[in-house]
Amino acid sequence: MKIPGVKLKKLKIINNPKGNIYKYISKKDSIFKKFGEVYFSEIFKGKIKGWNLHKNNTCIICVPSGKVKFVLLSNEKKFFIKEKKMKVILSKKKHIALIIPPNIWFSFTSITKTSLVANFLNNPHSKKEVLKKPTKSKF
Repeated sequence: MKIPGVKLKKLKIINNPKGNIYKYISKKDSIFKKFGEVYFSEIFKGKIKGWNLHKNNTCIICVPSGKVKFVLLSNEKKFFIKEKKMKVILSKKKHIALIIPPNIWFSFTSITKTSLVANFLNNPHSKKEVLKKPTKSKF
């Protein structure tokens, strides 16, 4: 299922014999609006982080290390009531940016022993800006 506003963008990999360069985001990119902050979230296999919903922030997420399964849920009542979900797997090999607009619930888990998730926000993180609900639902 596709959730309105959620996008996937293939990211560029520059091959280099000393180690590849994995592009993430540039001021020139159409997905770049403004810079708030970037943070990295480590996640272990079998653990779930989320559910989170940003009221104002757009999250531009990529996974530079490991393999992570994301589950997204539209906050629109017609989708939320039916519990329709969008699932996306990101990894170093599948170098893609997941763009999550405001008002989308999301959660994630590592498929590998340890993974690292990079999250680019268009505004600095604020506890008042993000909603959280307990992780009870099946992943």
